Amino acid sequence: MKLKKNIALSDTGFVFDPSTGNSFTVNPIGLEIIGYLKEGRNAEEIKREITARYETDGPGFEKDLADFVNMLQKLKLTDGNGKATD
Repeated sequence: MKLKKNIALSDTGFVFDPSTGNSFTVNPIGLEIIGYLKEGRNAEEIKREITARYETDGPGFEKDLADFVNMLQKLKLTDGNGKATD
């Protein structure tokens, strides 16, 4: 799954899509996930990073990540038909 290249992201969690003019805010974990997606990391790499840094279990985080990615897709912030498992 790839995030659109033109998505602007601030250190405070402000997300801006210049192609639509829409803006959103995300919490610190969402900000971190979006940062990893912008770097081109896949779901497994993101899961490893987050579960190593925070007290969370793998299966629980996988569901949360899939939900977050689905939200990004609905907001049209992703390129193509990417899935959380890409």
